[in-house]
Amino acid sequence: MSRIIWKGAISFGLVNIPVALKAASRSHTLDLDLLDQRDMAPVGYQRINKHTGKVIDNEHIVKGYQYEKDEYVLLSDEDFRQANVEATQTVDIVSFVEADSIPPYYFDTPYYLEPDKRGERGYALLHETLRKTGRAALALVVLRNRQHLAALLVVGKALVLNTMRFADEVVPIEDLSLPKGGKGKAASPREVTMATKLVEDMSEDWKPEQYRDTYRDDLMARIHAKIKAGKTHLLTPASEEAAPSGKGAKVIDMMALLKQSIGHRGHAGVRPATRNADLQDDEEEEGDNKPARKKTAAKKASAKKTATKKAATKKAAPKKAAARKAAPAKKRKAA
Repeated sequence: MSRIIWKGAISFGLVNIPVALKAASRSHTLDLDLLDQRDMAPVGYQRINKHTGKVIDNEHIVKGYQYEKDEYVLLSDEDFRQANVEATQTVDIVSFVEADSIPPYYFDTPYYLEPDKRGERGYALLHETLRKTGRAALALVVLRNRQHLAALLVVGKALVLNTMRFADEVVPIEDLSLPKGGKGKAASPREVTMATKLVEDMSEDWKPEQYRDTYRDDLMARIHAKIKAGKTHLLTPASEEAAPSGKGAKVIDMMALLKQSIGHRGHAGVRPATRNADLQDDEEEEGDNKPARKKTAAKKASAKKTATKKAATKKAAPKKAAARKAAPAKKRKAA
């Protein structure tokens, strides 16, 4: 069931017909995701601020009209609606033309019109009038913040509103290089006769349900064949290590710091590798760890005294040796 896109009224002369607009077409294109071939990670579509390079939330995105270089006027949804309230709520019929006289390349997107509350009688009147006269109603309507030329056409028991291109949006046929029918380029009567016979042989009643997107079917068959052959790839899950900075990332960093700190406690004289580790060690030394800090200081003081004593001993060693050599010489003189 199509959803309602727009509610308003068909207006021609003094007649006003409440209607609801619904989509008359739907897409069957394959929904394909973008993946990084190297690690099968999904590639997402993001709206990026061109100055900061950061992703922008939809709530911060607005429409702007550049009236001078780098000068903008911001437009809200209310601005679009208030620009012409009547135009945004009305299918305003401006004329009626022969339905067969509209070239097909003017048509754009079809929509169904169904009568809204209290609109059944007027809807039936317009439908029957268009059917009986073979006319199409040309109208102006604003959809999705843009005004469209549109044609109201009878299709079975329903009215279809088909948006159209304005004349300046259609490339003139005169711009094409077409056969001019000169000698050697025009079709011969015999060729036309044979082509006409072929057309008659291939003619049949209009049955749109017998036509389908066979390319999509072939592509889906190829996809299923790859699945059956096991040629599939597992989507790479989001890595916890790559999580954006937040509570989770802080927990991971803190665990690393705790492990690093525990390792340093068993190696005297080894300094932590990071400033965060220094801060962690400082925090560990406070509070209940004050006695441990005193013991460490005492060990350092003891080590310093030992080193000083060893240095003094080394300096005194040459003097003692010289004294030992001088003692025997004195004894020999006395003898």
